[in-house]
Amino acid sequence: MATSGARPKPLKLLGLSIAVAATLFLSFSLLFTPNHRSSAVATTTAGYIPQLSNDGPTRRSLLALKSDPLKPRVDQIRKQADDHRNLALAYALYAMKLKLENSRMLRIFVDLSRNYAVLLNKPIYRAIFDSDSDSASIDESLLRQFEKEVKERIKVTSQVIAEAKESFDNQLKIQKLKDMIFGLNEQLTKAKKQGAFSSLIAAKSIPKSLHCLSMRLMEERITRPEKYSDEGKPPMPELEDPDLYHYAIFSDNVIAASVVVNSAVKNAKDPTKHVFHVVTDKMNLGAMQVMMKMKDYGGAHIEVKAYEDYTFLNSSYVPVLKQLESANLQKFYFENKIENATRDTTNMKFRNPKYLSMLNHLRFYLPEMYPKLHRILFLDDDIVVQKDLTGLWEIDMDAKVNGAVETCFGSFHRYAQYMNFSHPLIKEKFNPKACAWAYGMNFFDLDAWRKEGCTEQYHYWQNMNENRTLWKLGTLPPGLITFYSTTKPLDKSWHVLGLGYNPSISWDEIRNAAVVHFNGNMKPWLDIAMSQFKPLWTKYVDTENEHVQACNFSL
Repeated sequence: MATSGARPKPLKLLGLSIAVAATLFLSFSLLFTPNHRSSAVATTTAGYIPQLSNDGPTRRSLLALKSDPLKPRVDQIRKQADDHRNLALAYALYAMKLKLENSRMLRIFVDLSRNYAVLLNKPIYRAIFDSDSDSASIDESLLRQFEKEVKERIKVTSQVIAEAKESFDNQLKIQKLKDMIFGLNEQLTKAKKQGAFSSLIAAKSIPKSLHCLSMRLMEERITRPEKYSDEGKPPMPELEDPDLYHYAIFSDNVIAASVVVNSAVKNAKDPTKHVFHVVTDKMNLGAMQVMMKMKDYGGAHIEVKAYEDYTFLNSSYVPVLKQLESANLQKFYFENKIENATRDTTNMKFRNPKYLSMLNHLRFYLPEMYPKLHRILFLDDDIVVQKDLTGLWEIDMDAKVNGAVETCFGSFHRYAQYMNFSHPLIKEKFNPKACAWAYGMNFFDLDAWRKEGCTEQYHYWQNMNENRTLWKLGTLPPGLITFYSTTKPLDKSWHVLGLGYNPSISWDEIRNAAVVHFNGNMKPWLDIAMSQFKPLWTKYVDTENEHVQACNFSL
């Protein structure tokens, strides 16, 4: 023990080995953590110490001194002070090993140790430590004061050690970092799901400008029905002429459909030989009729119909319409809880109710919709035509049904990505490494289609997938299945994809493309469209149309 006026003996402790320091750290940190008192202290406080009188100092005889119960208490308090002084020095030693990073903590622990030494060497307390004295008894009030000061220092030491543990305990640091990383990963996953859900909402919602245009066009249709109605008029013979170039466009988006037609017509060598079959739903039929008849489109022939006009498309014939009557399928598509809608982030887009729309599945009924045609070019409403497309009708299809641009490269866009190859039926019939192709610009040989019975094959597979066990949803997987062995690859310059999600597409590819496709969430008519690609679409918008001008499309 250090004497009064002398420095404590840090040299002895500084000479301790790291093992001794670690032993002191573990034993005393467990002994004096905030929620645990030593058993000796608990025993002494609870039952060993007699009730002290408040009447002042009490003197005992020499015989009483030798058996005085206060003497063990003095030894216990002094031992606690010594133990905590040593503990503080052990932490100081470790802080010294860590050098500059913990120089502040070194000073703190040295000061704590010094405070204990100063307390133990106070002259006022020397009498109660002198075990050789046979003439003096212990002053209980002085003992209380000493005990109070020791406990105050122990409390401060325990608090400092508890706060310093993280700096000295590498395992604690590692565990805390692991917990932090785990928590951040959970937050990141949640944010990604919510971000994907928000992006999906932004992509699939109807913009105010598009809603405005539809309403204005419907108002025009109601005001002057005789100008836009085809009722009572004989059908144009060009609509069934197989020697002309026929296009199928299925859409409920009036501005998008008009851009497809306008871009195809402006790049056609002879627009009068092109026939566009635009099919929408009853709700948008009037607006689509007005949009297509307010412009000449270079003399091209345009037919606008609602798919409800094709009476054979009913639930007794079409599997998708029959499946729509299923409560489970309706729940899957129309549940509006974000935690359910975002449960499967990878395939979240397939939960969109648009995949129940007949407009998406009409592509499987082209031979029945146009029985007198031999060939037809299917175009999505988010494409832009940049070159004359009549060269497609000159391609030798080699008895294949579907002419399409393949999208696979490396291991990407193979059949395994679109279908469930753990299902025995899929595994038996298809090659998981087969190359996928793109919907959006597809040249169909309708005679070969009828010969191969492709619509019947589509019905078979769609019925088999009623519980979504063969593929998630959408129209590409059933298309890949239906035309598995009857697709002819087209040159990639016919159809360049990705303008709705990939900002890195080469401008040389875009300039050489006959058709560019804004597949993805960032459609060109939305505010979230990629600015570098949007002009490719906007230059074909009919900006002279008074209704387009009034609806502020931010062109």
